[in-house]
Amino acid sequence: MSANGSGEPETKKAKCNVPEGVLLGIGNPLLDISATVDEAFLKKYELDANNQILAEDKHKPMFQELVDNYKVDYIPGGATQNTIRVASWINNVPKMASFFGCIAKDNFGDILKTKMEEFGVHVDYRYDEKEPTGTCAVAVTGKDRAKGVVRGARSLVANLAAANCYKKDHLVQPKNWAMVEKAAIFYCAGFHLTVAPDAMLALAEHAKENNKIFSMNLSAPFLSQFFKDPQMKVLPYCDYVFGNETEAAVFAKEQNFGTEDLKEIALKIAALPKENDKRPCVAIITQGEKATLVAQGGKVHEFPVIPIKDDDVVDTNGAGDAFVGGFLAQLAQDKSLEECIRCAHFAANYIIQRNGITMEGTCSYE
Repeated sequence: MSANGSGEPETKKAKCNVPEGVLLGIGNPLLDISATVDEAFLKKYELDANNQILAEDKHKPMFQELVDNYKVDYIPGGATQNTIRVASWINNVPKMASFFGCIAKDNFGDILKTKMEEFGVHVDYRYDEKEPTGTCAVAVTGKDRAKGVVRGARSLVANLAAANCYKKDHLVQPKNWAMVEKAAIFYCAGFHLTVAPDAMLALAEHAKENNKIFSMNLSAPFLSQFFKDPQMKVLPYCDYVFGNETEAAVFAKEQNFGTEDLKEIALKIAALPKENDKRPCVAIITQGEKATLVAQGGKVHEFPVIPIKDDDVVDTNGAGDAFVGGFLAQLAQDKSLEECIRCAHFAANYIIQRNGITMEGTCSYE
């Protein structure tokens, strides 16, 4: 816990020697509105537990209903922003990481900017004049034991609003592109494919031309189903592809891999055509409490996760984001793949024992 009890990280001596600005991400900055609800709430809004969707008109009233009728927590969110924040918290190096996205000049936007800066992240948001800062309803419904996996079940409904208004022209502004040139590692959650795939491609092409690392997350099944064209334009630039078991299975089906075996799927993802042939693609598939699969160079390795008691699982919202944050924190230190996975498991294990993507004090990872 921080000295003032705020739940924010303490400012202490940096834990590691990584350069300023080494990690950069672009994504959809959202403010999470998180509450524990019942099954009737999910049924009312036609939601599935452990799913992630974009808000339709029928979902818009749920945001106010959560605020009016439930005990809510407001947490800075958005997949890429979560990952960048976790990586910064783990390494505890001011301005090690940078983030670009679009918000509004409103109270929620002020909260996001302040929280990110408290975690030592350099943020440069594009401000939209028409849409409010984006929000994400996090409907938590307790334990889910589907498919033999125990987790805090939750349904995410994102109202992108201003987050949907990011433009490539913001990325290429001289002061922002200078941050791109400084960075060595780029990360984008797949959700940004629905917003500014041209901006993602600009980062990816820069990474290829300068032999830097570009990584992306499959993020949600609907992206592989309905945004496969932009997804498949970006994937050839990826040095690391992340996803969970459900996302990988849907991706494999949409790409006609002809198999439901996750190890085979991981191998096929890693073997997809690649723009930068100076390093192989690494496909990383998480499976909840089951071992993480890592495919590279025609081989699959399994890495057991950290054991956890069922009663200690509070909320898996953002566990995947935290996993990637831990991975990138070590990648920024040029650590081995094994060490990157070890830290990824640490971060995911930490987050699932908390409500939302919240971290306290200085990270204890060594």
